[in-house]
Amino acid sequence: MDGESCVKKAYEFILNSDFEQAIYWFEQAIAAEPLNASYQHKCAVSCARSGKWSKAHQYAKQAIELEGNHPEYLYHLHTIESKLLVSSAELKLAEEPSRYLDALPLLQQAAELDPLSFEAFYLLALTYSEIGRIEDSVVNAREAIRLDPGHSAARRLFADVNRKRRMMRRRVMGKQQQKD
Repeated sequence: MDGESCVKKAYEFILNSDFEQAIYWFEQAIAAEPLNASYQHKCAVSCARSGKWSKAHQYAKQAIELEGNHPEYLYHLHTIESKLLVSSAELKLAEEPSRYLDALPLLQQAAELDPLSFEAFYLLALTYSEIGRIEDSVVNAREAIRLDPGHSAARRLFADVNRKRRMMRRRVMGKQQQKD
């Protein structure tokens, strides 16, 4: 079967929400035409939709290697890499004790790669709050809310760190007034 026929089969399965079979048919298309970046990209998208992030990353990288100047392929690769970085950071944050300073650069890079990643900004806000960098926490919590205005935990975090920031400012102002 030629690549285009395999892709048509894959789309039939996507319409039926069977992403496993869609991935299988995209992989058949890739086997038929391994230099077709479009097939690699389409397979990466289906893998990402199925939560197969490592496999999605592999296919997205191959699409870029074949056609590196394609903005859509590059954007998708960045979103996948961002998701993988967020997952790695979550593991560090889940350790006992949490490894905030190890998670921080992963989350910063994730936010740079995917400026629409709510998870990256929300976890950055949480991490900054935990290490006492309240201003940075406020900035990232605000961005998380901008990306998902209805997220109640992000709203609570923003309110909490904003309150801490106001209290810190009052303390600083009080100390300055005592000196004067």
